[in-house]
Amino acid sequence: MLQILVDPEKCTACGTCIDACPKGEIIWHVDKIAHANNLEYCHVCTICASKCPEDAILVDRNGPGDKKVHKHEHVHGDDLFS
Repeated sequence: MLQILVDPEKCTACGTCIDACPKGEIIWHVDKIAHANNLEYCHVCTICASKCPEDAILVDRNGPGDKKVHKHEHVHGDDLFS
């Protein structure tokens, strides 16, 4: 199951994810940090992760319990949520 994870330590709530995402207004909500909701509308294009200036977004195409995690090349995933 698709997940879009935002690292609360890195996210500055700049809104780049909303602006970059083709479905930004439907998927993204930003208050103190960005939150991805309504993922049934997500195209899994990973533009949000590639455009995030803080490298705070991880797109997990398989989600919990699945065998493989696909991380966007721009995201430094091993220490993302350490």
